[in-house]
This record gives sequence, C-alpha cells and structure tokens, in this order.
Amino acid sequence: MRRHGRGAHPRAAVTAAAPAFMLALVLALAACSTPPRPSGPFEPSPGPPPPAPATPGPAAPAGQSPTILPGWADEDHLAAFNAWADSCRVAREPAAQTQCARAMQIRRTSKPVTPSLARAFFESGFSVVAAETADGGPGLLTAYFAPEYAARRSPDGAFDMPVLAPPAGWTRGQVLPPRAEIEANPQAASGAAPLAWMRAEDLFFMQIQGSGYLTFEDGSTARAAYAADNGQKFTGIARPMAEQGLLPPNGTSGEAIRAWLAAHRGPEARAVMALNPRYIFFSLDPDDGGDPNGAAGVPLPARRAIAVDPGHWRYGDLVWIAADGGNLAGARGSYQGLVVALDTGSAIRGPVRADLYMGRGAAAGEEAGAVRHPLRMWRLVPRG
Repeated sequence: MRRHGRGAHPRAAVTAAAPAFMLALVLALAACSTPPRPSGPFEPSPGPPPPAPATPGPAAPAGQSPTILPGWADEDHLAAFNAWADSCRVAREPAAQTQCARAMQIRRTSKPVTPSLARAFFESGFSVVAAETADGGPGLLTAYFAPEYAARRSPDGAFDMPVLAPPAGWTRGQVLPPRAEIEANPQAASGAAPLAWMRAEDLFFMQIQGSGYLTFEDGSTARAAYAADNGQKFTGIARPMAEQGLLPPNGTSGEAIRAWLAAHRGPEARAVMALNPRYIFFSLDPDDGGDPNGAAGVPLPARRAIAVDPGHWRYGDLVWIAADGGNLAGARGSYQGLVVALDTGSAIRGPVRADLYMGRGAAAGEEAGAVRHPLRMWRLVPRG
C-alpha cells in the first residue's frame, strides 16, 4: 500500500502541507517489485482522474537554478542530500556521477554536513528542467509503502490464503492463469508448499505493494520479496467497487477498501479481488529491519523515493515534486520536495507520474492510501 506525505514546512522527507488530510492508495496502487526488476516493487492503479487544479502554476524554465522551485526555501535540504547521496551510485550519466563523487567528498570532509552546505550543493551542482504532459496539464501522484502483516506457518482460521513461491522454471513475461484460477488450485499453480498463510485481504494488498514484512505467531519475522508474477495486467478495484456501490466515489482509500474486504471475507470479497487478475509470487528473506529495495537495487528512503516511468526517467534522477488538491477523503493537502527516482511500477506511466514511497508499517500505509494528487515535476539536471 502507499502512505506518507509532506507539507509546507521543512522536514526529513518530502513534506506534507498544512491541511492534515491523508494520502492516496486507491487500491489503484501499482505493484512494484523490490529487488531490481523491470516492473518495480509496488503497483498502483489508475482509478478515476484527479481534478485539475485551478491553475497549475508556472513551469520552471530549463537551465535555471533550483531556487526558482515552489517552496525551495522551506525544503529540508539536508534530508534530501542524505537520501540522494545514499543512492546516487545507481546513476549512470557522467554528470550525475560527478555530482555523486562531489557529495561523497562533502561527506568525507564536512563533519557534520550542515543544512546550508546541503542547500549550496544542490544550487551549485544542478539546474532545473520542467517535466511536461502532452497537454500541459498536471500529472498524478500516488503513494505506496511496505506493509507489515501477521502470518501463520500453517492454515489457521482467517489465515487461509497461502503465500506462494513461483512455479519452477518461471520466466519473466510468462503468462499464467489469472488470480481466481491460481487461488482455486494453489498447489498446481506453484508446485511447492506454501511459504506462509495470511488473511486473504492482507495478501491481496501485499501483492499490490509487491513486498512486505511478516510476523509469525512465535514472534519471528521475515520479508516477503517479489519473486515472480503471472503476467496478467494489473487492474485496480477501487473504481469498480465505487461503480457497484460498495464504496462511495471519494471513499476508495486503501484503508476503506481493505476494511470492506475484511468485513466481507469469503466468496464475496474474493469475487471483488478477482477483478484484479494479476498475481504475485514471493520468496521469504530475513528481515533486516530496514526498507525494501526498489527496482534500482538500493533501499528506498522513506518519503524521499519515487517510482517512475523508466521511459521518461532514469534511476538516480533527482526530482522536485509539487502536488496538491488531493480528492480522497482524509488526504493531506499537498506534497512538495526533493525525491530520488529509484523504482518503477506497472501502472506508473508518463512523464509526470510518480508513486511516492512512504516507508514501512501501518502508519505509512494509512497515509499512502489517501494519496491521489495532481502533480508537477521538475528534473534537477546535474552539471558536469
């Protein structure tokens, strides 16, 4: 799921603006995968289009200083510097590598790195180019997170849905049966013993996120990492649930969807979940207490990493996002700040489209589920 926001004040991640609403994971989440892989660790769904803001605001001219960005003076530049310095090694273009080496040098010689030094690093090392949609209008910001769920080693009451390992010989792009068929005969679909057992709605949401953390009855924990998928297209269930009158149009946050599925656990909920034919298989890894890797192969810094369309962005790109006007109940007013492109997802498409990683756990998930905001984005182009 997705959650996390930022505001108009300085903070240690993209900031959530004044109105304390919450973020959107309209089950229109897109499944991104965690270790490096083309489809990313989580998966948001398109859902209904967000309302366009009254005035999108002026686009930043190419080649100008980051100081022209809206809200630049209020940014937590030190937190942004640390997030980029921790992940900039994934950048491949020479100018980005030059700035990455410069950041490493600052870390070595400045003890500590100060907020003013971090701000000067960005202002002297990068220029700004606005990203634009084909029609010049706003794009879309959603959010995702790394869920933490209870699990069992064997079936136990509501814990009746198996977490499956991929079938032997699976290859990327292979098309397997849709969700409903896999769930009807999991042994045939996987060919291996279940890795764990979960509540159906929890597993469904973990598959949307592409990874998660499990806590077993003895207190032990493990990370469920993306291992394979069935090759079916992701379909968000938020819109059909609203169209069927199961939830109100502005009440399709991740928490609202999950609550409905839990309240209707059994054939009714499974029929709704089957509307999304995509199915994710997992592997179980030790839980190191940190955050999952994105498709770029490095851990995702909470509220400082985004999933993007690799057709328009590169891993390691430094990006300024500005998003306000979310229309989901409980949504925060706005998100604004520096983030790093470190992931991708099957529903993240277009030049002004981003999925913000909020962190791990329930609080991150609650916020992420309400993020659905009109978005503007700027690329910070490194100077060689």
